[in-house]
Amino acid sequence: MKQSERAVITPENLPDFTNKWLKKIEYLRYRRLTLNVDAAALLVVDMQNYFVDHSGRSFLPAGEAILPNVKKLINAFRNADRPVIFTSHAHNPDGSDAGIMGWWWGDMIREGYPEAEVHSAIVPLPTEKVISKHRYSAFYNTDLETVLRCAKIEDVVICGVMTNLCCESTARDACYRDYRVFFMADATGTVSEEMHLASLLNLAYGFAYIGTTDEIAEALAQKK
Repeated sequence: MKQSERAVITPENLPDFTNKWLKKIEYLRYRRLTLNVDAAALLVVDMQNYFVDHSGRSFLPAGEAILPNVKKLINAFRNADRPVIFTSHAHNPDGSDAGIMGWWWGDMIREGYPEAEVHSAIVPLPTEKVISKHRYSAFYNTDLETVLRCAKIEDVVICGVMTNLCCESTARDACYRDYRVFFMADATGTVSEEMHLASLLNLAYGFAYIGTTDEIAEALAQKK
């Protein structure tokens, strides 16, 4: 499908798209979960300039569209004094740690360059953990699991980009480790609507509860 034929997600039309997606997966959302706020953490996956800023080589309109919801989730977790954990996917500029990913994509996010930084609208606080990763899953060869275990986390809320790559891989790995996964339909994004919906369907079937930003924000607000 050509880029011009794809549905362009914007902050304005995101609610309508979200309602459509949730209707399509409603038959898989019968395992309703309620966030355990006292044991919850937010994972903000790869909201870096490479994907979210207009100057990024892999700029995603959907990444820009979800930015307000990602920011809302971050603020809700901070206000509830719950952990916010960021991930940053980047490689050594010489490609020494890129492996098959470098061959697959023919490009990479370079460590130490502005493209690798988290977008300026959601800069991590000095006290917030930033997980550096070299593969899709935030659990692969990182200390994320150690951080979550030390914080006694049981519920993981996932937002960011890309839905079908790093977000989905992280969600699956979290499920394998017996975390309850809350995957945000309206705060994850990728290159096309079809890929986004495919991930929501797959995750809802066997890995995660597909929820919305407002659901999570309201649960956190009630615990204040």
